[in-house]
Amino acid sequence: MSENRGELLAGAVVLATALGFLVWAGKGSGLGASSGSYPLHAAFRSVEGITVGTDVRMAGVKIGTVTDVKLNPKTFFADTTVSLRDDVVLPDDSAILVSSEGLMGGAFIEIIPGGSPDNLAAGDEILDTQGAVSMISLMMKFAGGSSEETPK
Repeated sequence: MSENRGELLAGAVVLATALGFLVWAGKGSGLGASSGSYPLHAAFRSVEGITVGTDVRMAGVKIGTVTDVKLNPKTFFADTTVSLRDDVVLPDDSAILVSSEGLMGGAFIEIIPGGSPDNLAAGDEILDTQGAVSMISLMMKFAGGSSEETPK
């Protein structure tokens, strides 16, 4: 009987640990209860490496996530929606750009706050955007040189 109790206790500990990890993973991926957020929109020329769920950071700190990315068939830009924490209030002249964590790192959205006394409201659009920079294009320009430099 004591052997069964030991097995039952060990099983309960394993289940509690697994449940704790699931709750922790859910909160880390944004599935858990949030303290509140609001959406902002931006249109990028290129969002290479950005998908739904990508981090939105300011000064290296995660302040939100990308909630929607779709192609605008009229402008051919990537219309993006980000969800920011309620406690982060941005001036309306803030900039939003696609950044990378290094040469081999992943991409994320970075917000650079402006200095305007007026703030963005929920659903507003950030107009100052900078899309992703292709590393291949940069290397090709460096290796091949500019076509304007060649003598005619």
